Amino acid sequence: MATIARAPGDCCIKTVEHSGTARGTVEKIAGVDTYVSRPEELGEKRRVILFFADVYGPFFLNSQLIMDYWASNGYLVLALDYFEGDPVQNHLGQVGKNYSIEFDFVPGKMIRAKQITPDWVEAVREQYETPQTQWLAVGYCFGAPFVMESIAKDWVTAGAFGHPAVLKDHHFRNMKRPLLLSCAEVDHTFPLEFRRRAEDIMIEIKATYHIQVFSGVTHGFSLRGNINDPIAKWAKEQSASTILSWFDNFSNAEQRPEVKL
Repeated sequence: MATIARAPGDCCIKTVEHSGTARGTVEKIAGVDTYVSRPEELGEKRRVILFFADVYGPFFLNSQLIMDYWASNGYLVLALDYFEGDPVQNHLGQVGKNYSIEFDFVPGKMIRAKQITPDWVEAVREQYETPQTQWLAVGYCFGAPFVMESIAKDWVTAGAFGHPAVLKDHHFRNMKRPLLLSCAEVDHTFPLEFRRRAEDIMIEIKATYHIQVFSGVTHGFSLRGNINDPIAKWAKEQSASTILSWFDNFSNAEQRPEVKL
């Protein structure tokens, strides 16, 4: 199987922590700690986003703020902690200069995440599904393969990812649902040649997709970019807003003023 996005590397641990107050709650679903951000109203006609985190996990403030933004715009957002309380930041203070998350962190965590996630998804569906529920999936870096597995299923409406990692060609060949790709011009895990390979496959299978590429930013921009840099701040906000618009379009959301990030 050809590689479409490499495993996370050192670029995936560079971050600037954003400011704000998370308003979601932490709940147990299928025995897994889950960040839950709720909309003002949750009726029978609900739209649910399954959020698959990067190596910093769902309780990193930057991720929580984006989930809260989508919840403020009418979505129920759920993010499992497939790192089980042990995200990458737990290791950054205890490793030496030769530390590589690609070899030291990701493989074992990915195996465990793949074990945990299916039962969690099943429990989420059992808890929140109604005849009118529409399911969306979004992920960043480490979370991208879980988005791709979701949109290979008929019950998911659409998916989106930012600066993906750990993808193979079969992830794209198995697509059944629309996909938004939010990308950085400079990205170790998803460089230009890989992005074009992904696009070639999507064209070949006649997939529904949209690719946005931001210049002046690097891998991690949509979650961990420097918001003191006007270009990086705009790219981060535009990525989140476009994902919202993408989900609105395919979930037939009613027209309403967008709540800003």
